[in-house]
Amino acid sequence: MPPARGDHAARRNDVSAAVWRVLAERGFGGLTLRAVAAELGASTGLLTHYFPNKRALLSYALELLDQDAQGRLPAAEPAGTAGAAGVDAGRGAAAPGADGLERLREVLLGILPTTPESVAGNRIWVSSWDTALADPELTAQHAERYRRARERNAALVEAAQRAGEVSAERSATEVAAGVQAFALGLVVQALLSPEEFPAERQAALLEGYLETL
Repeated sequence: MPPARGDHAARRNDVSAAVWRVLAERGFGGLTLRAVAAELGASTGLLTHYFPNKRALLSYALELLDQDAQGRLPAAEPAGTAGAAGVDAGRGAAAPGADGLERLREVLLGILPTTPESVAGNRIWVSSWDTALADPELTAQHAERYRRARERNAALVEAAQRAGEVSAERSATEVAAGVQAFALGLVVQALLSPEEFPAERQAALLEGYLETL
């Protein structure tokens, strides 16, 4: 029997929390309706009121990751996901009134796996790539999230160019694409070789990259 309308929001919050716990413990490979139901202490039948199939569950899980990342964006940043708690978006808060290069720096620092929380979020997000690539619909959703992230970064690059902080020889769109590629590459290296890429080195590499702009 479906939950009463008054209980729907609370129940959906419970479901979201259960999905998040399964992701944190098992990654996308272990995300199933049965696993979420067990975490929730409910039947798989109840979950079908929220997710008619596994694709719907996976799509919702990606949306949760996106919302988690967006919740860590600077307050003035336009709302969108890995990101990313994922690498598709920025996390961390810039200083009040910060704009241009300073805000871009803070956004990128927030993406990188420099804390236990951001390591966990990035591990979940990167594990989602395999699942997304196997399904055209999920692939399209991922691509859209990365496109939105590039647009946000391009706006910051444009502000930095107007302030004379970043060269205007290349378009902000092209610079933002390079910024995203740099961040994704550094995230993967840091996740695979955390001893070689501790937080301090990640920050230093980021600073060196920004200087090239």
